[in-house]
Amino acid sequence: METLAILQNDPWLMPYAQAFFDFQRLAGEKEQQLTMGQSISDFATGHLYFGLHKTADHWVLREWAPNASHIFLIGTFNQWEDQDSFRLQPIGSGTWEIKLAPEQLKHLDLYALSMHWEGGSGKRIPAWTRRVVQDSHTHMFNAQVWDPGDRYQWKNPNYQAPSGPHFIYEAHVGMAGEEERVHSFNEFRTDILPKVQQLGYNVIQLMAIPEHPYYGSFGYHVSSFFAPSSRFGTPEELKQLIDEAHGMGIAVIMDLIHSHAVKNEVEGLGCYDGTRYQFFHDGPRGEHPAWDSYCFNYSKNEVLHFLLSNIKYWLDEFQFDGYRFDGVTSMLYFDHGLGKAFNGYADYFTPNLDYDAVVYFKLANRLIHEVKPNALSIAEDMSGLPGLAASLDQGGLGFDYRMSMGVPDYWIKMIKEKADEDWEVGDIFYQMSAHRHDEKVVSYAESHDQALVGDKTIIFRLIDKEMYFSMRKDQPNLLVERGLALHKMIRLVTASCAGGAYLNFMGNEFGHPEWIDFPREGNQWSYRHARRIWSIANDHALRYHWLKDFDQHMIQLLKSKQTLKIPEIWKIWESKTDQVLVYSRGDLLFVFNFHPDQSYTDYGIPHAPGKFRLVLNTDAGYFGGYDRVDDRIPYYTIPVNGNSNEHHLRLYIPARSAMVFVHEGLKRIR
Repeated sequence: METLAILQNDPWLMPYAQAFFDFQRLAGEKEQQLTMGQSISDFATGHLYFGLHKTADHWVLREWAPNASHIFLIGTFNQWEDQDSFRLQPIGSGTWEIKLAPEQLKHLDLYALSMHWEGGSGKRIPAWTRRVVQDSHTHMFNAQVWDPGDRYQWKNPNYQAPSGPHFIYEAHVGMAGEEERVHSFNEFRTDILPKVQQLGYNVIQLMAIPEHPYYGSFGYHVSSFFAPSSRFGTPEELKQLIDEAHGMGIAVIMDLIHSHAVKNEVEGLGCYDGTRYQFFHDGPRGEHPAWDSYCFNYSKNEVLHFLLSNIKYWLDEFQFDGYRFDGVTSMLYFDHGLGKAFNGYADYFTPNLDYDAVVYFKLANRLIHEVKPNALSIAEDMSGLPGLAASLDQGGLGFDYRMSMGVPDYWIKMIKEKADEDWEVGDIFYQMSAHRHDEKVVSYAESHDQALVGDKTIIFRLIDKEMYFSMRKDQPNLLVERGLALHKMIRLVTASCAGGAYLNFMGNEFGHPEWIDFPREGNQWSYRHARRIWSIANDHALRYHWLKDFDQHMIQLLKSKQTLKIPEIWKIWESKTDQVLVYSRGDLLFVFNFHPDQSYTDYGIPHAPGKFRLVLNTDAGYFGGYDRVDDRIPYYTIPVNGNSNEHHLRLYIPARSAMVFVHEGLKRIR
């Protein structure tokens, strides 16, 4: 048996080699069973067969409901009543079909299914529907016939996502505007895309795109997996948003929720055909104890067809450039990873590992890269399963990236529990740079998770209530100045050590002062905290723009130098006492002084002979610093004690600041 590359790269995995061979075998068997010799892309085309479609001479609607006894199409066209002329016919394998004349349905008609089964019946929104709308008065959801005429004409049909490094701007369309309401695809396209382009991010990660009944779920309780949420606009408006992002050179990926589904029965998949177990596991295994949702049964071929077709649908129909898979840990383990510490390899390869989910991920990632070779596939996993972000060829699960979820947790713990003088620079470097050699990671200081009510953003943890009283430039405040300095330093060390990609949630780049709290009963259904106040970042009487300007320069420097593509990060100097950390990546030299009050004059950093130019400085006045370092002069190494073989770069390193130099001389000493 041929040894897999993942095992050769990490000999400590050899005791668990059988698991990786089983992964390969089971995925291969399942793919063959599903495709029967076709490609996985040809198999994942359920969206072209199921759901409502208009052909040249008729409408056709098909749905899979194996437990149904009879089904009627109901809607505004027949007064929402069961009528024999709108009865679906069984055509085998649990599939039902109805064909209608072109004049029987028209654009914007509302419809649903009247589903009947032995002992019960209920209204259902078709599982494969592509358009769902909510009545503003009754708040009821219905499917909607969507036939606006000509198909959307793509202006950038041959766009290819960048191969990296990836700088990801996590965003939510509805809360992306400043007004206290739900904002639209069009507003995001005209108002937010230019901001992202100016900042230098080259990937946008859109949250809450598939339809979800409860706005406050942040899009994580999906009901209609093939319908873009109508609360943001039309399908064509979403396509135009993505198209114009592509025209700016920005890829667009989507938060994909295949880890679970909302329990709703009318507008969701819960008890769709009268059974709990159609799409989900029956009994306790089918319910997520922490999320109040249903868990998919990945062993079922029909469920795999549904989910894999869903992946291809968004890539093909809307030209998305990939996915960030939510809840991967929950999918991988029977106990969903709840309250579990993964301290060693033996904790992963136990009967708790769900091989059905592993097979699904392998098939999903094969499909994604078969449809779009440059697409991004990112796993939101907190367990760190070995092989998760290793390629399929190596024996891994095939994700391009794993979210480095320990990094934001680390920063929260540091800020909450340690005084500034106790921050250990060696530990910071290790936590920022440590990851498996066979995988890439998305590093981030904070995402939307840290901005939600019940948590705090980094800026709020650093400055707290002073954000409301002392963010004007004419209001000196040492707590605010500390917060701004550390905010920049935390982002710089996180981004510069990132393992291939860096992520930021919208507004956090300028220290957005408000948390995220979606409208709910507990806040009288207010939108006050479900928005982004962009105007404060443009007000030069306030300090926020300093953080935004720094973020822009940081992203553009790291992007222009392709820094995150360089695997090696060389630690050059570390002093626990001085709290000074120096490392290099490519031709950039990063110098940090985390000491809260001690600046250093003529601080010697060992380096090969060379010339350096200061290209980024957190202490620069135009970033809200004290301008203590001159960025106009070149910096040279000098011999130590007359020894031409030993050189130091001597620098003035202000307290609580960081500098980035470009090395314009000889190769560094390793």
